[in-house]
Amino acid sequence: MPCASGCCPQGSLLNLDWHKTREGQEVLASVLQRNLTKLKRFGLLERPMVPLHISISEVRYKVFLLGKSGVGKTSTLAKLSGCLIPTVHSETQGIQTTTVFWPGKILQQNKAFMFQIQFWDTGENSTKKYDHIMPACLDKADAIIFLFSFIDKSSFEDIPHQLTRISTPKDNTTKLVMGTKFDQFAHSEITQRDIRDFEHNWKIPILKTRNIPDAENQNSFNDIAQNLNIICEHLWQRDLNIGGKGPPGDNKISYC
Repeated sequence: MPCASGCCPQGSLLNLDWHKTREGQEVLASVLQRNLTKLKRFGLLERPMVPLHISISEVRYKVFLLGKSGVGKTSTLAKLSGCLIPTVHSETQGIQTTTVFWPGKILQQNKAFMFQIQFWDTGENSTKKYDHIMPACLDKADAIIFLFSFIDKSSFEDIPHQLTRISTPKDNTTKLVMGTKFDQFAHSEITQRDIRDFEHNWKIPILKTRNIPDAENQNSFNDIAQNLNIICEHLWQRDLNIGGKGPPGDNKISYC
């Protein structure tokens, strides 16, 4: 049921703790490295080896990461996909695509799904230099994640401009916002009030991630799991909305 603010509570479509259950952990093991705190990298033709006694369907999505140079798009993608987080900033040349597998259980259907998410990343300079880069990234994208850095307020203030520039009246692409470098809270230029005001005005939740190199621990994995669950839930809601089964208008999944 919608809450008083007219939005659907987080976790109303996807069981956000399913990966912690016995069944969820069996499936999760198929996408994790041996240390169980980082995701595996899969080749083009590879798929997770899910236990045969567990029924699971696969759904595929394209997600574009967009943000100013230096906000942490590449390091965020590295963290989400199980790669080493770079310690030195290097502008992404051209287009980089990375596929991530993440399991989730849809509450209404009581059924497990393997979300195959192809993340697209490109450098800001590449989009300015080559006219075909931005259209290629936006083409058939299911979601766009707008990134800003908590230690760079100008990158946060640029998000509304990017949202306005990218959105069109017939656009049904899911929009999310993610703040990077949340671990550097002592140097944060973004206040909690800034976050609340943005979520209230734009009806878009702000995800947070810590861009700490080689942080292979449970806290780091919990950060990854939380963000992937939220991304998957919004992608699922997009499909429901397109099919006419989702909540109408501004009844979007959000923080209530």
